[in-house]
Amino acid sequence: MGVYIFKKEILLNLLRWRFPTANDFGSEIIPASASEFYTKLVTLGASINRFIEKLLQAYLFNDYWEDIGTIRSFFEANLALTEHPPRFSFYNATKPIYTSRRNLPPSKIDSSKVVDSIVSQGSFLNNCFIEHSVVDIRSRINANVHLKDTVMLGADFYEIDAEVAAQFAEGKVPIGIGENTKIKDCIIDKNARIGKNVVIANSEGIQEADRSSEGFYIRSGISVILKNSTIPDGFVI
Repeated sequence: MGVYIFKKEILLNLLRWRFPTANDFGSEIIPASASEFYTKLVTLGASINRFIEKLLQAYLFNDYWEDIGTIRSFFEANLALTEHPPRFSFYNATKPIYTSRRNLPPSKIDSSKVVDSIVSQGSFLNNCFIEHSVVDIRSRINANVHLKDTVMLGADFYEIDAEVAAQFAEGKVPIGIGENTKIKDCIIDKNARIGKNVVIANSEGIQEADRSSEGFYIRSGISVILKNSTIPDGFVI
């Protein structure tokens, strides 16, 4: 994973003709291009050394960088934001971070305990325990929930109280995390509906599992709750 700058015609040539079966810049296209250029250098002679060097150059970046190309690395990079001090900080005025404005109200936290965690705007935390976790926008976490070592990506929209009540009346699960649920070592994607008395802890230590029909995967030992999925009351992962 990286930042690459190409002239349009060179990029199209690389993708269409030189390396049409390649899938990754960092591990395939860039190394293969460098190898070709230096092979030409040896073949044609050192007289074109300066010309060849202009075709492919790299910039040495010594600041914060994390490869989040796997579930495990994405999970760990997010939880690292809760460290003291974090390896990367959003609060450095000399290095501002720009993101999309969402115009959400502050989070509402009632009778809850939040330890070594980040809670984004527009969330509702009610009598819960959040420990070493990242809670994203519009998250709803209900009473007696314990969230530990978890990345919760929140929701794209709110469900109003009347909608939540109607879903309960129909035996359905609203967006968010239901009462008395315990979650550990987990990524919860957006708009997930997790019922009451659920346990997500992967207590058997399973490393890989595909259970998309039930709303989740396990990758590198981390439970991943899929976007828009529903985990029913009393379910155990």
